[in-house]
Amino acid sequence: MTFNPNEHQHLRYNPLKDEWVLVSPHRSLRPWSGQTETPPTEEVPRFDPTNPLCPGVTRASGKVTPKYESTYVFENDFPALLQEGPEPAESDDPLFQTKTAKGTCRVICYHPYTDVYFYNLSTKEIVAVIDEWIKQAKELGREYTWVQIFENRGTMMGCSNPHPHCQIWASTFLPNEPRIKDINLRKFYDKYQKPMLQDYVEKELQKRERIVYENSEWVVVVPYWAVWPFETMVLPKRQIQRFTDVDDRQKEALAQVLQTVVVKYDNLFKCKFPYSMGWHGAPTGDKLEECQPHWTFHGIYIPPLLRSATVKKFMVGYEVLAQAQRDLTVEKAAAMLREQPEKRFSL
Repeated sequence: MTFNPNEHQHLRYNPLKDEWVLVSPHRSLRPWSGQTETPPTEEVPRFDPTNPLCPGVTRASGKVTPKYESTYVFENDFPALLQEGPEPAESDDPLFQTKTAKGTCRVICYHPYTDVYFYNLSTKEIVAVIDEWIKQAKELGREYTWVQIFENRGTMMGCSNPHPHCQIWASTFLPNEPRIKDINLRKFYDKYQKPMLQDYVEKELQKRERIVYENSEWVVVVPYWAVWPFETMVLPKRQIQRFTDVDDRQKEALAQVLQTVVVKYDNLFKCKFPYSMGWHGAPTGDKLEECQPHWTFHGIYIPPLLRSATVKKFMVGYEVLAQAQRDLTVEKAAAMLREQPEKRFSL
């Protein structure tokens, strides 16, 4: 019997995290009788006087959101990280370790209107969002070791406010995901004298098996080691380490990426496709001046949907007790997304 990766179970290695993913494509044939979700509704007003992210509305903290006309940034009224606070005592017990955690949390509103998103914003308006991301990354990066820009889209991902926005959590410590990536990216660079993700981009462009979309500056792929069914990565064709390295040409091209990716996601199951997305680049703060050629700036989209707008992937059982597992091959997922039109469906 000849091995066929589209039919037979196998393991795939994730060099970014030094872990393996179990791929079981034959399981895609099984019937589904588990939980289904309610498809998210599209109907939101342009302005809602009760929505705290709308211009002129008073937030729960008592502060008034100003009547902004482009992007708007404010300190999160209920932050997970604070700039000041008492520090825990040091412990010499290896089983009970505590460290100081300080930081700041901000919210970025993309636009004053609630009924807009990347798919119907102009290139100029999307570039304004990118400029704000870069501005925040530069400002917070001078002080904090890690600046995490991220967005949760849709109620399925825990987003309770439909207004187009994202968050920034900046911290004095390096969180687990980038810490693990930093270790493995450095090991690869030390061994091969080349950034791992640039090497990966070049090989994906040659193979052309997992590409969802590309333009002159960026390529979007379903990574070879993806865990989530329709997970994607946004990678630069020219090596850059941080968001702050993005130039004007890359900004314009990235605006195209942001628009096209969400359109293809939404077209896949004809819904407002839920996901968590964010950006990873070289650590900052006291590491800002350190030479970190092993890092390549990149974006990550992690959507939960599996078979339709109402069926999502659950990380349970084997996944939480042993290792990640997927049924749909990444090549099939990439093809499904790639085939979607670049014009969003209409209701």
